[in-house]
Amino acid sequence: MPAEWEAHQGMLMEWPVSDASWGHGLRSAREAFAGVASAIAGFEPVFILATREDFGDAREMCGSGIHVLEMEHDDCWARDNGPTFVYDETSRSLTGLSWDFNAWGFKYPNYALDDLVPERLCWLWGLPVKRPGIVIEGGSIHTNGRGALLTTEECLLSENRNPKMNKSDIETVLKEYLGCDRVVWLPFGLYDDETDGHVDNVCCFIDEKTVLVPWTDDPANPNRQRLARNRDELQAGGFSVETLPQPDLWTHNGRALALSYVNFVFVNGGVVMPAFGGDAAGTDALALAKMRELIPDREIVSLPTLPIVMGGGNIHCITQQVPWREGYLCAKLQ
Repeated sequence: MPAEWEAHQGMLMEWPVSDASWGHGLRSAREAFAGVASAIAGFEPVFILATREDFGDAREMCGSGIHVLEMEHDDCWARDNGPTFVYDETSRSLTGLSWDFNAWGFKYPNYALDDLVPERLCWLWGLPVKRPGIVIEGGSIHTNGRGALLTTEECLLSENRNPKMNKSDIETVLKEYLGCDRVVWLPFGLYDDETDGHVDNVCCFIDEKTVLVPWTDDPANPNRQRLARNRDELQAGGFSVETLPQPDLWTHNGRALALSYVNFVFVNGGVVMPAFGGDAAGTDALALAKMRELIPDREIVSLPTLPIVMGGGNIHCITQQVPWREGYLCAKLQ
């Protein structure tokens, strides 16, 4: 599995589906998704999967610069239920991994169509597909493309994923299918994260040896000790650690919102990152300035994404990069 900052053929997304999970916020969520798609399209092609019912709405809201493909799905978190793309060194082909998807530990009843998306998409694009036979979401893993993989114990060792597998069993699968030789287990995700602690809310690689993490010095913030423990584990693993500010805790419908600036996505020549506005406007500005300092060779675009956060994720969660490498059979994107 290549690092996310390597070259892309394009970016995959899924259009929010008209169901109860968005409540009365569906329209604002779709506007936010369209904004993310438009920003990414300034750097690379964007392919959005839309149901037959919502196809016209997606075309109208996203505009002519976005490729909309008809495909049934239950939800819109392409990082988690979409294929994870890897380079198969034996066949020298781009290959899609179809993880078993169970809606983040059976948190939602409808996920059968989501589980079929990787195989259907790979068939459409003429790509081989493999099923590792393990419940994992794309947001629960991060790699530097050079042998190291980051994940959290809170998520991948939760009983609602793979109760018959221990840490060693899971590592064996990750190493076999993702080509990594070291798995670094961080203790925690964000406090009250609906995904059971996805790693893409608490850290990400920005180069082979540097990991970016959220940070707060506020003793009242329940994420303070979690983030500190994760930082210590990363440093013990030999990584350099840089930080972005963590906004104060916000709640929605009785749950903490997963506000995290590290939930951004690399694009060809740039980075598209979230902003939250309101009381977080100050940390929005600080995070943007720090990103420009840390990644000076890329254009950094900051977008308001609070409507997406209300649904449980952010920019990284709704996107899945399709990598490109010279000499490999690549997707015939259409």
